Amino acid sequence: MATSLGSNTYNRQNWEDSDFPILCQTCLGENPYIRMTKEKYGKECKICARPFTVFRWCPGVRMRFKKTEVCQTCSKMKNVCQTCLLDLEYGLPIQVRDTGMSIKDDIPRSDVNKEYYTQNMEREIQNSDSTRPVGMLGKAQNPSDMLLKLARATPYYKRNRPHICSFWVKGECKRGEECPYRHEKPTDPDDPLADQNIKDRYYGINDPVADKLLKRASSMPRLDPPEDKSITTLYIGGLGENVTDSELRNNFYQYGEIRAITLVQRQQCAFIQFATRQGAELAAEKTFNKLIINGCRLAVKWGRSQAAKETDVKDGFDEMGTGLEPVPGLPTTLPPPPALEEEAPANYFNLDPSSSPALMNISLPPPPGLPNPPPSGFGVPMFHPMGPPPPPPMALRPPGHIHYPSQDPQRMGAHAAIRHSD
Repeated sequence: MATSLGSNTYNRQNWEDSDFPILCQTCLGENPYIRMTKEKYGKECKICARPFTVFRWCPGVRMRFKKTEVCQTCSKMKNVCQTCLLDLEYGLPIQVRDTGMSIKDDIPRSDVNKEYYTQNMEREIQNSDSTRPVGMLGKAQNPSDMLLKLARATPYYKRNRPHICSFWVKGECKRGEECPYRHEKPTDPDDPLADQNIKDRYYGINDPVADKLLKRASSMPRLDPPEDKSITTLYIGGLGENVTDSELRNNFYQYGEIRAITLVQRQQCAFIQFATRQGAELAAEKTFNKLIINGCRLAVKWGRSQAAKETDVKDGFDEMGTGLEPVPGLPTTLPPPPALEEEAPANYFNLDPSSSPALMNISLPPPPGLPNPPPSGFGVPMFHPMGPPPPPPMALRPPGHIHYPSQDPQRMGAHAAIRHSD
């Protein structure tokens, strides 16, 4: 409920008046041009109960309207978004971030202590350079590997979808396509994610989303080094089209000397070979499920030896150990050809081996007017017996004799030339 200017003015100098909210990329939406409504001292902060400036906007088409829920002071103390209360750097709940960074931030809960603590934090925020978080978060050590594995690399705009229409669930919604809510079947009402409290999320206690992420982190796979000590190559998958050789080298040179980088643009992967096994193990440990280049999370695996690749390909596996599915419609393996006898001659025309080639008579088809066709072997011969016999085959000719086709008497025009000379 908005507080009027003439009503309670107690501690009014601490009321917040801002020109733009502190939001994450997901809540802001994918459209770079959005319109916001600004209401000065529109509501009370749900954490410190002080009036603050409320912003309201629509993050995209077919999305629900969103507004700021906490003031900017509470947002800066925890380095979270004013709307979703997720960490601005990792996109994770506060409970997960504090667990990964070993932070135990005990914020007072009573009204008097909370007001005193908030004023001290405001003073610290004004004295800081606004580039680093304040409080216990600013004094924390480097983030753990768990945060880098669970961090979201890209915005999750699906979180901005409208809520489910309760009238449609009961079968009473009459708006149709004009209804601003979703017409979908709701999930299980016993789902713990359906019961969330904004104060529990801010203080980092009893957050069902954080519990789910922590359970996922405990069961995440590990990348164990292979037993073959000669393998010093890492496989990098999911590169995309814009990742270059120099970007890979800049991310991996810190772990050890790089011998070679092979970039396969067609498969969108790369192979990085280190000079030592120690450097390859260090790179695999530091980058597994944590390597992000150009906003894309890359897959890191160990390479395979050449002998293992050949064995897996023969057994039906690819280079990365994934089983190859059989292609439907392809013929099975052909049987081996039958054993051929060395003495048997090659019969290319399926001729009867009992008949001699010299005695065979190739006949033409019978004329259409002939009722009874002559038996096989007694048809009209293709070559007349008149004239000189045909030249012998090349294998039966005497050595030194060369046959020229132009000297063949059976060629066309040979008889006419002889008759004309007579």
